[in-house]
Amino acid sequence: MAPKKLSAKRSRRDVAAEGTSATPEFDSHHFRSVVHQQCFEAIKGWSFHRERRVQLREDEYTNFQEEIARRHWMSLVTPMAKFDPEVVLEFYANAWPTEEGVRDMRSWVRGQWIPFDTDALSQFLGDPLVLEEGQEYEFSQRRNRADGFDEEAIAQLLCTPGQGGECGSCAPA
Repeated sequence: MAPKKLSAKRSRRDVAAEGTSATPEFDSHHFRSVVHQQCFEAIKGWSFHRERRVQLREDEYTNFQEEIARRHWMSLVTPMAKFDPEVVLEFYANAWPTEEGVRDMRSWVRGQWIPFDTDALSQFLGDPLVLEEGQEYEFSQRRNRADGFDEEAIAQLLCTPGQGGECGSCAPA
């Protein structure tokens, strides 16, 4: 028996829907906007370098271990055993700013808002930081010092040779 032929005929509803679509469609469960979905497409080839767990004995590098404990950074030095790279890329794509100078410190992941502002990070670390009015974070103080916070030198030191610290493929138009 020969396979059935698919009909080339389209329903009126299909034709009508094509004509009414003023904005490009995007997956609103996974992305904040068309721009964010396009950013995901631009970065989906990124690869991840797995974190390696370093086991220190109690008597090894005690000053270092004490500083990690003092800062409540155990969650930072204990990498996750498993993660879904697609969810991570979705987070980055949706966190990308779409307007020059506008930073929304949250991302849209699988239908939920995920904040990554200072308060959310402090809470994640288990030690919410409360600043006095006018007080700056230590990072801001160091960055604003006149004796230097050479971003270019830091990027050269930390980034892969020939690569910058910014992704130009997702930059706002």
